[in-house]
This record gives sequence, structure tokens and C-alpha cells, in this order.
Amino acid sequence: MRKIHVIGIGAGDPDQLTLQAVRALRDTDVFFVLDKGEVKSDLTDLRRDMLHTHIPEGTYRVVEARDPDRDRTAGGAAYSPAVGDWRSARAAIYERLIAEELGEDETGAFLVWGDPALYDSTLGILEEILERGAVAFEYDVIPGISSVSALVARHRTGLNRVARPVQITTGRRLAEGFPEGVDDVVVMLDAHQTFRQYADDDIDIYWGAYIGTPDEILAAGPIAEAGPRIERLRAEARERKGWIMDTYLLRRNPRQA
Repeated sequence: MRKIHVIGIGAGDPDQLTLQAVRALRDTDVFFVLDKGEVKSDLTDLRRDMLHTHIPEGTYRVVEARDPDRDRTAGGAAYSPAVGDWRSARAAIYERLIAEELGEDETGAFLVWGDPALYDSTLGILEEILERGAVAFEYDVIPGISSVSALVARHRTGLNRVARPVQITTGRRLAEGFPEGVDDVVVMLDAHQTFRQYADDDIDIYWGAYIGTPDEILAAGPIAEAGPRIERLRAEARERKGWIMDTYLLRRNPRQA
């Protein structure tokens, strides 16, 4: 029976791998890496750096495939079907890689940014492949340090306050309104800097881009003050690298609770 490790590799820093993750790396024969194109080639390089840091060369092989493009123009009712089509395209690639590149008695691995259980599709894709029944394997999941955990650690703050909940959401959802009954909100996948619509509220923002990498950028403060600076930093970084991955925490002042 083929075996697959789904390994959370943290937000980018090779030192963020857990001991469990390192053991899984050393137990792996084949690493599957999806290349996102020349613009994001440094993401592939970061994965290779992690392998070089933690396991001896010559003890494994890396198999790369091109990540399918997703329709990022789809909105409204078309958004979920577009994501579903993209996941199915990924599933077809994963299925081929496992069937053709992984021997029956070998162990493969997918290196997942952050934690595989938080805003990542790998687990759902593997279940879809198993449901198809064309290739059999068993898999386990090694948790990692998410960008959310790394963000608050870098800002030396916590995710929530005493006896108060925290909510993790997307920019798309935040645009519909600040969640009710919650004063601490983590926002991921926000391409439109939705925090700007709350500039008139008494809310602090803790923002970070490329967290855990040499390109890391951090900013914090009341949205009214830090917001324009974040917009500038974000635009400059995107122009320089061609892409950006950022996350932020919004913290509403208690007197508005």
C-alpha cells in the first residue's frame, strides 16, 4: 500500500518545522511539488531549501507538476463552482503523480504551507482521489505552524482576549460586514484590502506579508493610521515580486463591543 504524508511546513521559515514534520520528511521517498509558474518560483525554492536543511541529498526525489490555473475572475454564485473545478483539476494531477511516480511500497509527501487543516485544499483533494478508486493509498497529516500563528507571534500579541472568541474569515466575507459578537477577526485571502472600509471605526490592525520568509513585512496600528501605510507597502511588494501572500488580525476596541 502506498503511503502519503501531508506535511505542514509552516509559513516559510525552515526552523518552523516541527520535530514530527522533520521525521516525516526523512521517512519520505518522493516529494510532490506543484509549480505555480515563474512568478512564484521562489515558493518552490523555499520548499527545496527546507528539504536541503533537514534531510540528506540523494535520499529522496522531487517530482514537479504545473499547478492548474484557477478562474480568479469568478464572483458571486460562480465562485464556488470555479473553486470546485480547480480542485478537481488538481485532483487529476495528484492522482497521476501518485499512480505513476510512487511505487507500491514507497512513501510520498505533499508539503503544505502553514497547517494542512487551515485554508488548504490538499486533504479534500486526496479524499476525492480515494473516492474515485483508481489508485489506493493511505495518508496521515502532520500539523504545521500556520501563517495565523506566525502573524500574532511576530506582533507579540494573542489571537483572542480573555473570555472572548476569535473568528477566522476571508476578505470576501469581511466585505459583507464585521462579524457580530466578535471583536477579534483574522482575515485571509483578501486581495482587495477590505480593511479599508473600517478605517472610521476604532479598530487596530496587525498585518503581515510573506510571513516567515526573508521578505517578511509587518505593520500594525489603528486602521486609520496604519491602513495607508499597509496599502503602500503591499503595492510596492506586489510590484517587486509579482505576487503577495498576506494575513491580518483586526482587533476592535472593547468600548465599541
